Amino acid sequence: MQQIEVVVIGAGAAGLMCAAQAGYRGRQVAVVDMGKKPGRKILISGGGRCNFTNENASPANYLCKNPHFVKSCLSRYTQHDFIELVDRHGLAYHHKTLGQLFCDNSAQDIVDILLTECDWAGVSLHLRQEVLAIEHQADGRYLVKTTTQTFNCESVVIAAGGLTMPKLGATPIGYKIAEQFGLTVLPTTAALVPFTLHDHDKARFDGLSGISVDSLVTSESGIQFRENILFTHRGLSGPAILQISSFWKAGEFVSINLLPDLDVQAQLHDWRSEQGQKSLKNLLSSILPKRFIEALISDGSIPDKNANQLSHTEIEKLTETLTSWKIKPNGTEGYRTAEVTLGGVDTDELSSKTFEAKKQKGLYFIGEVTDVTGWLGGYNFQYAWSSGWACGQAC
Repeated sequence: MQQIEVVVIGAGAAGLMCAAQAGYRGRQVAVVDMGKKPGRKILISGGGRCNFTNENASPANYLCKNPHFVKSCLSRYTQHDFIELVDRHGLAYHHKTLGQLFCDNSAQDIVDILLTECDWAGVSLHLRQEVLAIEHQADGRYLVKTTTQTFNCESVVIAAGGLTMPKLGATPIGYKIAEQFGLTVLPTTAALVPFTLHDHDKARFDGLSGISVDSLVTSESGIQFRENILFTHRGLSGPAILQISSFWKAGEFVSINLLPDLDVQAQLHDWRSEQGQKSLKNLLSSILPKRFIEALISDGSIPDKNANQLSHTEIEKLTETLTSWKIKPNGTEGYRTAEVTLGGVDTDELSSKTFEAKKQKGLYFIGEVTDVTGWLGGYNFQYAWSSGWACGQAC
């Protein structure tokens, strides 16, 4: 049995951040993870370049039952604090137009920074260790039993993540530990995830895989995101779709404005009067992907005629089609491809300053395992850094 002060379960973004901060405070810290290497989700994020934070991160960019909780967390360790950290390590990175920050080279650079911080802080890393049980002892300490050893510790930090990407080892262990100690776990679902389509829509858009369109996507509740949508073999993806998926409920439509920067009705009238002999197909193909226009003509959504043959009624209907194209997804691709898990440990059960369970001294929950979900574009990473830092100052 190994005597130690803090055991962190999960060697992801939040767990490694927390471990380093606790180690710098002089705490003896062990990080336990069932994977072969740390930071596996970091390594595949951002197309392998890790969108490690967002300059615009604010509480408004997160879904949580308790908005005050997110506000408290982000205010204690901001995106600027994390940027200062990576700057100290000499990370080469670049900015994107929506505030995202990406590594110039590889996501491995972020993992290396976290591991360096843990090394400097004296943290021990224990990989390929599945946690089998956690027991709370009469003396207030915890026993953390893994497949190969047992830790006797003062504090346990659960940074085990959510259910997304099971191929990377995602399990519900964090939720099970919360329930074991009487904490509420809110219903979970896949978020930031592509949509699948019904068979009839799949047939309509067969052959469009890979086509991307800058769009404004709106949920039935009125939430909007302006980015690209992407046709896939199974349905719809792309940044705008991933964002809106966090607000979508089964059976609902999403509305897509395919030309958000254009007064479509005025453009159609201009074409009818000035380029009337040209086919609508060719005119629309000058502003939208040709294959997409052909698919809409094939299913009757767009009339196959010249511009000067359009009636006022057809112009109004076509305007509606292009600016409020309604699609009812069949579902989502689920946890297999989702980027995050919506729901989790109820943050009402946790201190907004330390992330300690209010009813269980010495037990902490950080990162994706909690009921905090950010938008796409580095926001979830910033929550990992913020929650990890705050917990590391206290555990």
